[in-house]
Amino acid sequence: MVVLVVVSLLPFCFAVYISFREVNFGQIGDLAGFDNYRRLFADDRFWNSLWVALKFVLIAVPLEFLLGLGGALLLNRGVWLRSVWLPLLFIPSMMAPIVVGLLWKVMFAGSWGLISYNVLERFGWLSGTSVFSSADYALIALAFVDIWQWTPFMVLAFFAGRQALPVSPYRAAAVDGATPWQVFYRLTLPMMAPLLAVIGMLRFIDAFKVFDSIYMLTAGGPGVSTESPSMLAYKMSFEQWRIGESAAFAVVIWIMFFVLCSVFYQIAKKRLNAF
Repeated sequence: MVVLVVVSLLPFCFAVYISFREVNFGQIGDLAGFDNYRRLFADDRFWNSLWVALKFVLIAVPLEFLLGLGGALLLNRGVWLRSVWLPLLFIPSMMAPIVVGLLWKVMFAGSWGLISYNVLERFGWLSGTSVFSSADYALIALAFVDIWQWTPFMVLAFFAGRQALPVSPYRAAAVDGATPWQVFYRLTLPMMAPLLAVIGMLRFIDAFKVFDSIYMLTAGGPGVSTESPSMLAYKMSFEQWRIGESAAFAVVIWIMFFVLCSVFYQIAKKRLNAF
């Protein structure tokens, strides 16, 4: 609790404080009231960043969720050399973000990258340029990188949850002659619902705040087509020195997630017994 207060709560309270002040090149000035918030809400880039994050989440998280659940069920049925595959699934999630960014920057490099040359150019999707320089495909490529990095984590989390389920309901279902689909729909899915809800919510929050891969691969470009809220807040703070507005930005995002998590907590507690 002491560590959380020092490194999290106190800086956040300071951000709330300066969001109501005039800040010029790091110097805190007079009281500004809600001027920083008004300028923020009037900025088209603020709304664009929210739309970019929403599209990123809607592309990446559902696919990670479905692939993770499918992979977990497959592992649970028993696959060849499962004890070897399980440790290998940790690799993408253990890699440093800068390494992941450099890896996929090379893979999608224009005309000579492994995927750019052998896949994208072969099918005529892009020619002579990187997918990250295309306003139409850059966000999809970033979502693909996120799926590659975090689907193994989802597989492992769901596999652990499936292994923890009691065996007796499945034995009773086998005696009753239940089909695999009935077993999944009426036993596995309801019993895993609390875990699925919590992991899905955590990935939603994490994906919405994505910064590292965007910073490494596109820096929010081309234009503002991949400029997420975290990327925009970074630029406002350290490139444009709009400290007061960036602090207001952080407060607005915190309020959004606080409301979302509060609603999620109440629903998950009452309907899924997740807490």
